[in-house]
Amino acid sequence: QTGTGKTAAFLISILAYFLEEKAPDGQKPGAPRALIVAPTRELALQIEKDAKALARFTSLNVASVVGGMDYQKQRDQLGRKVDVLVATPGRLLDFHEKRDVDLTQTEVLVLDEADRMLSMGFIPDVKRIVRHTPKAEERQTFLFSATFSQDILNLANQWTHDAAHVEIEVSLENAANIDQRVYLVSDSDKQRLLVNLLNQENMERVIVFGNRRDLVRNLDSELRKAGINVAMLSGDVPQNTRITTLDKFRNGEVDVLVATDVAGRGIHIDDVSHVVNYNLPE
Repeated sequence: QTGTGKTAAFLISILAYFLEEKAPDGQKPGAPRALIVAPTRELALQIEKDAKALARFTSLNVASVVGGMDYQKQRDQLGRKVDVLVATPGRLLDFHEKRDVDLTQTEVLVLDEADRMLSMGFIPDVKRIVRHTPKAEERQTFLFSATFSQDILNLANQWTHDAAHVEIEVSLENAANIDQRVYLVSDSDKQRLLVNLLNQENMERVIVFGNRRDLVRNLDSELRKAGINVAMLSGDVPQNTRITTLDKFRNGEVDVLVATDVAGRGIHIDDVSHVVNYNLPE
């Protein structure tokens, strides 16, 4: 479940291992010892941020390669020793094809949100990435998924070697203390209801999820017209703007964030007071 510390669990174990065990045959530039693959840019950048915070007082280097960001800057990071590389699939393959990344030294492979990668159509890319790393029995593989469908289990069997299967049950302790409400209204009344709720209730930090980019754009402009301090997060928005928007939301400069579920999944923001599913999630 969100907020239970999964990212810290795999990062701390990787960092602890690297601090104890030196690289087997020295390290080449651009050849990460650990590769973490995540489905969305936001999640990848957040894992990178957490990894840098945890590795702060060590000599271990953390880098990321994600789409939509300055290619050359990312390439420069790869020109030196990289211990932990966090990546989204497409951009990682770009760098690999240009020989800026060498995955043959990968000792630990982490595949985060595997179910998400499946639903977003990334599995062919991930298969290519995995093929470029050492054999399953020569590396350690972590695969995380919120759901374990037969497809995911098949992939897990292909990619892991003699794996332990760990399931964390949803207990009342880690189910957040959430008050849930459902409003049954027609589509044409949703917007008015949302504006009224935002104005009447004490909602200081709100995320509204929509399931399409055009819907999110429309909501963003209608809420602005209603005088609400709002910002938008979707695949249409350039990556740098997304990062700035998230920071503003974190700092309280923006009250309402309207997001597609793709852009919003896995993002950790403290003190969100309300989450609105404007459409039912798929």
